[in-house]
Amino acid sequence: MRIFVTGGTGLVGRRLVRLLAARGDQVTCLTRNAEAAAGRLPPGVVACEGDPAVGGPWLEKVRQADAVINLAGESVGDGLWTRGKVKRIRRSRLAGTRNLVAAIADTDHPVTLVSASAAGFYGDQGDRALGENAAPGQGFLARLAVEWENAAREAGSERVRVVLLRIGAVLDPAGGMLPRLAKVVGAGLGGRLGNGRQYVPWIHGEDLARAILFVLDQPGLSGPVNAVVPDPPTQAQFVASLARVLGKSARLPAPAFALRMLLGRKAEIVLSSQRAVPNALRAAGFRFEHAELEPALIDLLGR
Repeated sequence: MRIFVTGGTGLVGRRLVRLLAARGDQVTCLTRNAEAAAGRLPPGVVACEGDPAVGGPWLEKVRQADAVINLAGESVGDGLWTRGKVKRIRRSRLAGTRNLVAAIADTDHPVTLVSASAAGFYGDQGDRALGENAAPGQGFLARLAVEWENAAREAGSERVRVVLLRIGAVLDPAGGMLPRLAKVVGAGLGGRLGNGRQYVPWIHGEDLARAILFVLDQPGLSGPVNAVVPDPPTQAQFVASLARVLGKSARLPAPAFALRMLLGRKAEIVLSSQRAVPNALRAAGFRFEHAELEPALIDLLGR
């Protein structure tokens, strides 16, 4: 299969591209620096230079692909949400997705578009179990996810299958939430954030890469797909599990008001509760290899 990937050198993309290459797919990765990326990609994977948010010659590679996997987007976890940061977050997702959709519209063969979204789609919905048919929530991340998904849905047709991956917190020692939180808890400074009762939808990086391959190979699967473990913990349970794995205590809570003062609007990342559940993946037969939190943390942190 000819597969075009945006975000292929990122946290999720690196694992995914290795799996795609290992099974013999012809993979092309879009990157802003093809020379630098070439040394980080598996043998046989082509680095194509370009910016997802800006059109260019790279779009011809999209038109030739049997599947397009859209993982590009500026991190929401790095830096404060200044006006400029928010603008970059939105543009990186929306403009890039619209460019892919326009290129796919020019193809004359069947195409699968797997486009990243986020469990943040659900906003803050307390302890309610949230399957893929749940309504979107409120807040910046929820509104962004709705816009992002709507942009990707524009590609859908009898010829184009669209899968919208609502990805939870990706656990990977190479980046994202886990190494930051492990550093704090490892220093004995960890504790619950806010009241600690907010649910944390997470997924092991390896399971996420496997889930993307799975949806590629399931022609009957389309629309929103929650890429999260079946039984997400609360934030207090998550931190307590991490503390046990690291052999530390987690007794220094951070009140919600302090987090809002420190992080501003960005506090919604850690204070919102999304008890998302992977109904679509389970119904299609996907099996998680890392569904339990503490064994997953042990696997990821080498403890």
